[in-house]
Amino acid sequence: MKTQKAPALLLSRALSRALSSTSSGSAPPSQSARPFPLKTVTKTNFEASLAELRHHVRASDFVAIDLEMTGVTSAPWRESLEWDRFDVRYLKVKDSADKFAVVQFGVCPFRWDPSNQSFIAYPYNFYVFPRQELVGSGPSYEFLCQTTSIDFLAKYQFDFNACIHEGISYLSREQESEAIRSLNSIYDGELSDTWPKLKDVRDVPSVSMADVLFSERMKNKFSEWRDGLLQEQNGEDQFQGFSNNSRQKLQVIFFKMRPALRLYGFTSHQLKLIQLVIRKHFKDLSYVSVSSEDSGLQEMVVYTDSKEELNSLLEEVKEQNHRSAEMKIRAAVGFRHVIDLLSSEQKLIVGHNCFLDIAHIYSKFIGPLPSTAEEFSSSVNKYFPHFVDTKILLNTNLMLQERMRKSRKSLSSAFALFCPQIAAGSKSTDLASDSCMKVEVQVNDSRSLSWNPGGKHEAGYDAFMTGCVFAQLCSHLGIDFRLYSSSQHLSFNEKLKKYINLLYLSWLSGDIIDLSTGDKVVDPSLTYSFKRKYQKILFGNVVIIWGFPSELKTSEVRECISKVFGLLHVVSVYRLDKTAVFIQFSKAELVSDFLMLKDTLERSDGPISVLHPLAKLLEGGNTCAACYDTYKEICASPVSEILFADQAKTVGIKWKTKLVEHQVAEKSEEHENSRIENDVNTDASVLEKTKTTTEDELTDLPSCHEVSSYEEIIDSFCAAKVH
Repeated sequence: MKTQKAPALLLSRALSRALSSTSSGSAPPSQSARPFPLKTVTKTNFEASLAELRHHVRASDFVAIDLEMTGVTSAPWRESLEWDRFDVRYLKVKDSADKFAVVQFGVCPFRWDPSNQSFIAYPYNFYVFPRQELVGSGPSYEFLCQTTSIDFLAKYQFDFNACIHEGISYLSREQESEAIRSLNSIYDGELSDTWPKLKDVRDVPSVSMADVLFSERMKNKFSEWRDGLLQEQNGEDQFQGFSNNSRQKLQVIFFKMRPALRLYGFTSHQLKLIQLVIRKHFKDLSYVSVSSEDSGLQEMVVYTDSKEELNSLLEEVKEQNHRSAEMKIRAAVGFRHVIDLLSSEQKLIVGHNCFLDIAHIYSKFIGPLPSTAEEFSSSVNKYFPHFVDTKILLNTNLMLQERMRKSRKSLSSAFALFCPQIAAGSKSTDLASDSCMKVEVQVNDSRSLSWNPGGKHEAGYDAFMTGCVFAQLCSHLGIDFRLYSSSQHLSFNEKLKKYINLLYLSWLSGDIIDLSTGDKVVDPSLTYSFKRKYQKILFGNVVIIWGFPSELKTSEVRECISKVFGLLHVVSVYRLDKTAVFIQFSKAELVSDFLMLKDTLERSDGPISVLHPLAKLLEGGNTCAACYDTYKEICASPVSEILFADQAKTVGIKWKTKLVEHQVAEKSEEHENSRIENDVNTDASVLEKTKTTTEDELTDLPSCHEVSSYEEIIDSFCAAKVH
């Protein structure tokens, strides 16, 4: 007889089941949304996933990518600044790509399906880790982690264990070539790689009694085995092996149709002693090390009955070891096979604000980054001739710019704005319209139109979002995929090709680089118009000052210099960090004048120098100054100190003032200065913000170029103070 349950308990369980059903999102099968379908790839399933990806990339119309890194800037002053010249911006990107690691790589091929009038996306999320797979190939990889970036990844549930333990390792093309060169240099010199080893063991002394006894016992055992062979007796029956240690043994085998003994369980020192014994006492026995893909390195002693047979044996061992080493190098290529696939297929690669991504791809999978943007662009273009940046497309027409101004500029915001029905993962018709592109997602053999939103800042999902935004923006540009043929190359489309290979080198400044030429692009229709905090910066008019007292405020720095050169001649001041400032003068020759004046003041030992307006700036005797090109030189260094003054010192800049001819500076910046040189002498807003003394006091002071000597400057200053 069953016990009757209390009504309250039954009701409680019914409510619990109902709440559980509601919270889990259960719904009729036709309406239920699943987690976003994403193929996660680690070293365990890499080979099979690579074969799938190869098929999808070859059939695709474009491939979207996204990367997750361990950091962005190695020092605060290395962040992208409005005061960075075009070439300096590249150096800062280079520094970031050189120092930080890629931990996740998203690849998402998109294929137009004319039968369903939709795109099919195949999102892959690769965990990547720079594990050293080739033993003895040099020091292990090192990379920086920026705490804010790691915290950011953790916030979005990044699986660090999967990355470190299961991440796919890689070799760049340069590293692979160097490994092959090193391998060939080893095997091209001698008949066998065993000879260098034998040469090394000549110097192993047998000084301990244990070594002497071990060597003698091994000599006796090899003699016993060899004598049995010479008497044409059964070596296996006559030879039982030897060991004082149960882990050490000699196993009779045949190696390449020759009698041999395989050595098990010996230490590296004991193996060296065995090599010495063979070399000293046996002309018809050879010690060989053989690499095998299945069983790894095998140590053996092989019998040969003639010199010709010995040479043949060594040549065979050499070839086998060479093939095995080459296979290990190919296996260590790892994730770079994905990069090689994208390069060889030459599909249109789509990214979002992706210049840093491309720099990472080059640095990690091709070779060391070139020193200039022009060289970088030329080299990248050989491997990837067709890139497009969705951030460029988002600023191609007024309508899109206006829509983006009303939202954040992130990828997820653009995705939600331009692809709302895809972002919602729903087939509901209230969100869909004729103007919205339809996208289906396929993983393995399962295709879906309905899913829950994926995880932002997971590389595979971000690559998917990037591809969806690109497809939708193509539609806004007037590309009708209903008339599109897969035989056409999308990057050659007349409505799209003007945007190919144009990327934002800096979104902050609007600087655009053309990867086809390496040139800076100046096109108002492509450049995002943002509000500048500073006047147009003429880099030939800029001096950088560092090492002054850290308590000195920016306004005080401006005041010191303005008292000498005149307020209107100090166009703008920017604080790089607490140890450094940029000063822009109204004329390029004032850079030289300032540097000469500073040098003169520091060389003078007279007490009158303390009365000079620059005395406060030069206090402490550590203040350094130079033109803008020195800033570039410091940025080019691989060193990254937290403070700029420490960086300059570490780089090796020992002088306090680097004098330059203003004509040289003018020539180097002619393309920056030519159009607006006449418009930089006045700026009412800057004047009001930075005015720290009365105009009457300042106008009584001569500017530096109006006096002929340091004494005249001091006299003029003192006279002004008396009045």
